[in-house]
Amino acid sequence: MTSIDHGPAAGETAAPAAHQDAAPVPAPAMPVSERVLRVLIPLVMLAMLIGLWAWYVAAYNIPKYILPGPNLVAQSLVNDWPILGMALLVTLKITFAALAIALVGGVALAILLTQSKWIELALSPYMVILQVTPVVAIAPLILIYAPSTQAALLICAWIVAFFPVLSNTTQGLKSTDHNLLNLFELYGASRWQTMIHLKLPAALPYFLAGLRIAGGLALIAAVVAEFAAGSAGAGSGLAFCLLESQYRLNIPRLFAALILLCATGVVIYGATSLISHLLLRRWHESAIRREN
Repeated sequence: MTSIDHGPAAGETAAPAAHQDAAPVPAPAMPVSERVLRVLIPLVMLAMLIGLWAWYVAAYNIPKYILPGPNLVAQSLVNDWPILGMALLVTLKITFAALAIALVGGVALAILLTQSKWIELALSPYMVILQVTPVVAIAPLILIYAPSTQAALLICAWIVAFFPVLSNTTQGLKSTDHNLLNLFELYGASRWQTMIHLKLPAALPYFLAGLRIAGGLALIAAVVAEFAAGSAGAGSGLAFCLLESQYRLNIPRLFAALILLCATGVVIYGATSLISHLLLRRWHESAIRREN
């Protein structure tokens, strides 16, 4: 005798179909108060530091050629903006060009290293040597062989920004879950299919961490390379403004150039952090807000 299923009894609710996908649960949003505090607290701290700076200069009557007040620095930032703005533009061009080349070259070489153990063994020691050698030490050689000073500065900045991208991306590609690799092999995926659909997405958080590091290092390297190159005159960056201001004892302009450098570094780090958040916020544990 076979039993007949008459469906759910009266008052009961039918269970949802097993094959029906459940709606994704969105990550809990950050409270508005916490968002405001994240912006307000650093601004309050900055205002307190500027106030302490102004009080110290006024209270102890510090000469402006030793420590100018924030009002003189702000005045210099406005009055000398044609000079500082052009120098900042030159530094930014070198920084972003070096960062772009480092990103493309670092990711490409990381993929190559993880595809062949022999290539990794052959190139890895030289990559490490290139990283640990101070760029100031090799800048004179680069200036001799580079076709122009701007090309030499670009090479110096690229050398510093390249290794974090390469190292982090390589580590990410090697950290792919072995169970997923076995699954791809079971279904007959080719090496490049595994790379594109599994290894590269798994390495994305590592790559973005390297991007945040490389962004700041590219700016630092661009300035240090200009110091080492001793470039001057038209087409010079903020490093020349710093040196010129120091030699002329124009300390307000020197502080203004330093503030521009600091602000640029903060903007670059903020932009790279925002890119990382936008790419990881929906799926990676480092960007998902905990519920408890």
